[in-house]
Amino acid sequence: MERKLIPVRTVVAIGIGAALVFVLMRFVAIPSGVPNTNLNVASAILTVFAAIFGPLAGFLIGFIGHTLTDLTWGGVWWSWVIADAVYGLLIGFFVKVYKIEEGGFGLIQGIIFNIIQILSNGIAWVAIAPTLDILIYQEPSDKVYLQGLVAGGLNSAVVLVLGTILAFGYTRTKVKAGSLKVE
Repeated sequence: MERKLIPVRTVVAIGIGAALVFVLMRFVAIPSGVPNTNLNVASAILTVFAAIFGPLAGFLIGFIGHTLTDLTWGGVWWSWVIADAVYGLLIGFFVKVYKIEEGGFGLIQGIIFNIIQILSNGIAWVAIAPTLDILIYQEPSDKVYLQGLVAGGLNSAVVLVLGTILAFGYTRTKVKAGSLKVE
């Protein structure tokens, strides 16, 4: 029986993606005004990597990148690490729909990409993170749901602008299937 291994390209993407997420979350975070909640451009990187390399890569990039960030701040906040990992997983499930790697990311795919990322941000930050904050850390619900709404809204906005630009830019570097002609 043949075992399927993770392609080397995906493993490299996980390493690069996690490193980028860590650096951007740690050093390019803009405070939102809500405690422990920042505007992070890292969410755009996580989203695009997950949309190109799939759910496993998205999950691991979110998990590793966020864990490393939290470790450098003194302690891992597992509820938010899990939310980032689940967000990457959800985005990655629709890799075939986006057609980024095939060079087919156009207007329709951009709209679908943003609908999926907004819904995924809602699931991760408005449902999972605050609920786990309450269950794991006994945090007050009004505080954590406000943080979740702000985090989800900011992440959605960052991905809408920066993530969409990155996805369009990356897909333009790819040759569409069937576009080459024999002369």
